[in-house]
Amino acid sequence: MKGLQQIKSEIELLTSTSNKTELEIVDALHKYYFNKAVTAEIKLYKKKKKKVAEITKDLKISHRRFYKILEDKKVEFTKYNKSKEEAGE
Repeated sequence: MKGLQQIKSEIELLTSTSNKTELEIVDALHKYYFNKAVTAEIKLYKKKKKKVAEITKDLKISHRRFYKILEDKKVEFTKYNKSKEEAGE
């Protein structure tokens, strides 16, 4: 609990010195650490050490969101594409 109290006091100190609210600071921290985790997972994906299903489960995001992140970061990927022509004709 001491660690959490220290974090809370640091955030309160930061809000008093800046013009941001506590929620804005926490949101910025969330974005930073999420991007850090995504970058680490993408490195594993590139090396083919982790599959998309495992990554999305770890990050608690959808497959579509992960593919969008890959597109934004210009990472090559292969996506399974179901089409009606291949299925039964």
